[in-house]
Amino acid sequence: MDGTAFLIGFTIMSLGSLAIYATGSKRPPTRHHTLLHASVPFIAATAYLAMAFGIGTLVKFDGTATYLARYLDWSVTTPILLAGLVLLAFHERRSTGEVGGYLTAIIVLDVLMIVTGLISSLADVPVIKWMWFLWSCVAFAGVLYLLWMPLRTQAVERGATLGAAYTKNIAFLTVIWFLYPVVFLAGPEGLKIINDPTSVWAILVMDVVAKVVYAFYAAANVDKALRDGGSTHDHDHIDA
Repeated sequence: MDGTAFLIGFTIMSLGSLAIYATGSKRPPTRHHTLLHASVPFIAATAYLAMAFGIGTLVKFDGTATYLARYLDWSVTTPILLAGLVLLAFHERRSTGEVGGYLTAIIVLDVLMIVTGLISSLADVPVIKWMWFLWSCVAFAGVLYLLWMPLRTQAVERGATLGAAYTKNIAFLTVIWFLYPVVFLAGPEGLKIINDPTSVWAILVMDVVAKVVYAFYAAANVDKALRDGGSTHDHDHIDA
């Protein structure tokens, strides 16, 4: 695989991380969103640099490449994105135990989704490969359930503007995250409908949208919600 795509990914992610931090809020109650979203493309840049040098790339006997750095990136960055959504849903509400419970549940499901996807990629026997792929999809369904049902309910309870911002953010991520298993299915790790370079470029575009474009989109939605509806204040007030 030509390393050009990986070097482009490294460059975009590096600059994206700097841009997100430079333009993001440095004050409560949204400072933590800036820190979380700036860290995501920085981690991704590290993974793309590793892939550019072939570090952690496994090539099976059939010539199919599995990029371990990519899965390691996803296992760290997607929990960070999910943490940002959970904190948004519980914006300024002192519910440490409840927040911790949702964080634990959604991150466990998310990491299991990625690990089982990796196992599916490495499996040679078709039955085993698709069993693990389906189990990964089950974990993904669990993540979506938590995002769209109980956590969205929490966000809406904080107010219409905050609920709308949360809904826009999860809708954006849901659409782009749905494309990942589709590319996996069609790519060399799955049915081999598309080749490795095409898969790499497709995932690069999706990564940039999910990690850089989403950061600016999410920040704009949250800022607008707080500006239009005001930050929620009550006897529980804290800076989430």
